[in-house]
Amino acid sequence: MKRVTVIVLLSIATLAAADKDKPRFNPGPASSYASHQTLDKITIAAVPYLTDAETATAFGKLNPNKYGVLPVLVILENETGKALRLGLKAEFVTADNKHVNALSPDEVQHLGGVIKPPKISGNTPLPLPFPTRVKKGPLNVFEIEGRAFAAKLLPIGERVFGFFYFNADHEPGSRLYLTGIQDASTGQDYFYYEVPLQRQ
Repeated sequence: MKRVTVIVLLSIATLAAADKDKPRFNPGPASSYASHQTLDKITIAAVPYLTDAETATAFGKLNPNKYGVLPVLVILENETGKALRLGLKAEFVTADNKHVNALSPDEVQHLGGVIKPPKISGNTPLPLPFPTRVKKGPLNVFEIEGRAFAAKLLPIGERVFGFFYFNADHEPGSRLYLTGIQDASTGQDYFYYEVPLQRQ
């Protein structure tokens, strides 16, 4: 019995050491990205993750784009002097002004495992056709939910970040439309933000 306990403890220690060796996902300040905007002393960056090299920093070997899911990193910085309440609603807006709502992490995780076909020519219709929901598909990994934007409060002088997921292809001229920022003490809404989705 002691031998089994020792083996289990060694296995746990090995897994913990392996997780410790993984680089922590920690993006830079919002202003360090080409696609950022400052309005009312709130700075927001919106960064599309497209290539394997880009997505590897957040999702490891998984590139959600291969399954028709575009991850967009959103970083918010608060220099208003007031705490902010966040109930963010994000929309992907195409160059020709079509709006696509964000998918929930649960929707993304339960998508089927069919790799989307490559784009041949012309514009891809939105939304892209998705396979049916499945219990365990290639997108059903911890990182999809673990990296999703979940902050509900942004204290004075602080920064929060996370991903929104869209059933869309990135294209030049696309942008992120963001609403749902309020003054935490008064409930007053801040203006909407529309940030161009430029490549890193």
